Amino acid sequence: MANIISDETIDYVGILAKLELSEEEKEQAKKDMGSMLDYIDKLSELDTEGVEPMSHVFHVSNVFREDVVTNGDDREAILKNAPEEKDGMFVVPRTFE
Repeated sequence: MANIISDETIDYVGILAKLELSEEEKEQAKKDMGSMLDYIDKLSELDTEGVEPMSHVFHVSNVFREDVVTNGDDREAILKNAPEEKDGMFVVPRTFE
């Protein structure tokens, strides 16, 4: 099953991708896109009866953890490393005049 990709489609995809393609590159892109669409057509022939839809090949569970503070407020210990401190903050040199 050969998918025919038009010049207009290649031009439009080039605009979306912000690409300037030569005529040779456009022809190659047409072939490549056609091959991809042929492969997708081939995949649609597979019998997926009874196969649950999924978003990942492997089982993915919630990887997020509760946001729990574990180190507390170590402001005093942190400020001991500061060369200079004022009102509980680091004092740094000005970066502009």
